[in-house]
Amino acid sequence: MNALSFKHVGKMYRRSHLGRVSETVGLDGLDLDVRQGEVFGLLGLNGSGKTTAIKLLMGLHLPTKGAVSVLGRSVPDIEILARIGYAPEAAYLNRSLTGRENLRLFAALSRLPATGREERVTDMLKDVGLAHAADKRLSEYSKGMLQRASLAQALIHDPELIVMDEPVTGLDPLAIKEVRALILWLKGKGKTVLFSSHDISEVEKVCDRIGILSGGRLARVMAQDEWRGKPDALEDAFAASVKRTDGVGEIRLG
Repeated sequence: MNALSFKHVGKMYRRSHLGRVSETVGLDGLDLDVRQGEVFGLLGLNGSGKTTAIKLLMGLHLPTKGAVSVLGRSVPDIEILARIGYAPEAAYLNRSLTGRENLRLFAALSRLPATGREERVTDMLKDVGLAHAADKRLSEYSKGMLQRASLAQALIHDPELIVMDEPVTGLDPLAIKEVRALILWLKGKGKTVLFSSHDISEVEKVCDRIGILSGGRLARVMAQDEWRGKPDALEDAFAASVKRTDGVGEIRLG
């Protein structure tokens, strides 16, 4: 069974400035299925459509065409959102609150029963390594600590599907290793994990399958056995599948 599906999904962004309307393609005919219980990575350069795809499945944007379904139901759907954990690239957290207060807030918003809620908050702070800083304001947290707090709010309600947008961006090597271990731990619990990245080395270490996006289109889907034990296989496939859209020319040596 699929945890989520994109069927012929397109997303067009329209902007108006001084009477002129410009259009930008976010996604163009995306067809993609992610199976329950797998770790799936969305690879792509900046502007390839990774974040657009995530916002569509979260119901934060609506598709211009096509349909998105999550856990068997079309989105947006409030009941389905209750079964998803979302960790955005930039943590949307109230930095005037402490780590414990933030997690209490998200636990309440996630409708966790009052009985046992405080114990769940305490346990989650321990799980993500923030027990020592639970009563510090988030304004005092480092980037790595904020990332852990974001992961904690995404997991507090024990979701079936965990969605992460660039989860290791800006983290130090030790923090990256810890996030990798967390993803594999979630998989071991039978969770479905979808995350976006442009870090090939991290994607190939944890993913069962990957999808390469380029210019809003799905350029290629690969399974783990296509790169495992084959040096540079994923990197070569990525380089062959994507095209730059930032105007930067190719480096030519010699």
